[in-house]
Amino acid sequence: MFVIRLANGNLLVPDSAVSGDGRVLGDAYVEIGPDDQDYPALAAEAMTQEEYEARRRQWREGDDELRREFLDYLARHGSAGGWDDETPGSDR
Repeated sequence: MFVIRLANGNLLVPDSAVSGDGRVLGDAYVEIGPDDQDYPALAAEAMTQEEYEARRRQWREGDDELRREFLDYLARHGSAGGWDDETPGSDR
């Protein structure tokens, strides 16, 4: 997750909801403004919404080859990936 600078100057900052025993319940973004004490440090690493979308687009485009390889593997080995095959000498 990244720090994203909004058009209004506020930042979207990653945050997590944690249970009393320390388990992470979920991840989200919270919006903070210049009056927040962490704003200066977080603003230094922030990217614009457009930069963030461009990065996400690059990842999706870069995933095409990996997706093709994965689908080819599934076609050859099935959804269990071959892990459920009985092989000689195995403990299964």
